[in-house]
Amino acid sequence: MTVSLEQLQRCHVAVDLGAARTRVYVKGLGLVVDEPSVAAVNTRTGSLIAVGALAEQMTGRTPAYIRVARPVSGGSVVDIEMAQRMLRHLLGDKLRRQLRRKPRLRAAACTPHEADPLARRATVETLVGLGARRVELVDTLIAAAVGCGLPVEQPTATMIMVCGAATTQIAVLSLGSIVTALRIPVGGNAIDDAVVQHLRQHHELMLPSQSVRPLQLALHGNGLQLTGPARTEIHGRDVATGLARSVQVDTAAVRTAIHAPLTAVLDGVGRVLRDCPPDLVADLADRGVMMVGGSALLPGLDQMLRDATGMPVHIAERPDTCAVLGLGAMLDGKVQPMALNQMAG
Repeated sequence: MTVSLEQLQRCHVAVDLGAARTRVYVKGLGLVVDEPSVAAVNTRTGSLIAVGALAEQMTGRTPAYIRVARPVSGGSVVDIEMAQRMLRHLLGDKLRRQLRRKPRLRAAACTPHEADPLARRATVETLVGLGARRVELVDTLIAAAVGCGLPVEQPTATMIMVCGAATTQIAVLSLGSIVTALRIPVGGNAIDDAVVQHLRQHHELMLPSQSVRPLQLALHGNGLQLTGPARTEIHGRDVATGLARSVQVDTAAVRTAIHAPLTAVLDGVGRVLRDCPPDLVADLADRGVMMVGGSALLPGLDQMLRDATGMPVHIAERPDTCAVLGLGAMLDGKVQPMALNQMAG
């Protein structure tokens, strides 16, 4: 860990700015914000109309003068000013006043593995703009591992896979730090796009953006496995005429379309295991992989991993909030570093 646990225990607030959702943990209060990372802006006046779930519902349904913005992309802030405005509104006046009373407000934030300096700086500036005097950055992989209860500080290997909306991060951890890790630019959004493109090419049907995720769950019956209904009825808009139309979709074909982006994830798992010392791989054969992140709940993804690696695969109890709850546990002092007595010599 680059940041010491003592520094983190001095922080008052922990923030996980994700491409899909923003979560805020306040010391003593717990998880206070868990909303989509979306803001709707009136382009004529520049005023903010809605943030979070309400703004997400507006996606694809607004008049020309309302812009739905996503200030976070791929786990890093791409629009600092918009991210600050969104966070202010999500926190609300009462909570902001409470945080302002702290004489030296300190914040902790998750950053993707090997985030470039610009992305790290954007995260820091976003929180400094909200009044934080100091910002500590923690690798999402370590925060998520702590949040789902993995024994991160022990000298045994633990493998974690953070399945986000824009990226998938895979790592092997031991003794509180990352032994080997990889970030792949494939996440839940890529899987959604694969479904949309399949329906457009093979059925000339355009799907509303809101209905992709429910469609996946309906299609899979029992996940990405070959069970469940053979055909499913889908409603959308005809590409040529623009009229509403429903088609019977062959679920096996959609399953094949989803497999394409997931092969990159499976390759990534193989690469991480190849780079890992043999002793740690032996630990992993028993312990397996822990999946966290919103896309970990994609039905059947865990079974695909089991088949590809031959290792046990577990999904965390609350996979979507593991990273911010892990940061919260560090803030509250619940994580103790392994005491290594210096040997005199």
